[in-house]
Amino acid sequence: MTETETAAGGAPTRSGFVAMIGATNAGKSTLVNRLVGAKVTIVSHKVQTTRAIIRGIAIEDRTQIVFLDTPGIFKPRRRLDRAMVTTAWGGARDADIILFLVDSERGMKGDAEKILEGLKEVKQPKILVLNKVDRVRPEDLLKLTQAANEVIDFEATFMISALTGSGCEDLMRYISQALPEGPWYYPEDQISDLPMRQLAAEITREKLFLRLHQELPYSSHVETEKWEERKDGSVRIEQTIYVERESQKKIALGKNGDAIKSISTAARKEISEILEQPVHLFLFVKVRENWGDDPARFREMGLDFTP
Repeated sequence: MTETETAAGGAPTRSGFVAMIGATNAGKSTLVNRLVGAKVTIVSHKVQTTRAIIRGIAIEDRTQIVFLDTPGIFKPRRRLDRAMVTTAWGGARDADIILFLVDSERGMKGDAEKILEGLKEVKQPKILVLNKVDRVRPEDLLKLTQAANEVIDFEATFMISALTGSGCEDLMRYISQALPEGPWYYPEDQISDLPMRQLAAEITREKLFLRLHQELPYSSHVETEKWEERKDGSVRIEQTIYVERESQKKIALGKNGDAIKSISTAARKEISEILEQPVHLFLFVKVRENWGDDPARFREMGLDFTP
């Protein structure tokens, strides 16, 4: 048996990395979760919620596909923004295939147009994926497809809805055949390379955004401080929400602690479902001024700190 054959059937296996790249809120995280078949990355209506590359691992027939959910590409204003955009382009250049995800409603405007131009310099095979197609007229989708392919000669174009799953099976089948023959990188039952402590923190950060997206700015960060497996089969988790100012701490706590209670309840429920065990979650809010300029925080998020 060669290294590209499975013990079960002897047919060659395939594997590779597929980078999901696009403007903020194009639906990258929703699509990664859909294709993996499980929650591996946070989803929020608030833009720029994915900060570092998160790997979601899926299996289609004999192919192991490692999806790279990259941060959305946008015009950076802060050090954190610059690190996120650099990480996104780095993920694209390291992948075997690039999926350029476009919000069909917004079309090739603003950041999407700039990304399309930037992809000219990337050598990897590229697939155009038009998302949210159920909200756009077919003739407009055809115009969008033609316009994008006039700039870059895409290997293929797919029209999907990451939310409903429409078109996603065809996309998966195509990718599974397009990746090279080779051994799998991860065990068959692994769906992400994100440690559970970090995934739990990401889930809490998602609930924080969903609850306070109109009030709390991006200057918030969640860390899992303690993780204790208990004899009764439950797990006790302590997490800290870091904000930059005292006024933001009051927002995160809410009147009479209502906001933090709501966030804790929602996060605990989802973490418990993923772990398949009872969870006791304790959230704390602390002020850490200018955490967005702290190299240690960047390393924890998997981002490069640029002085």
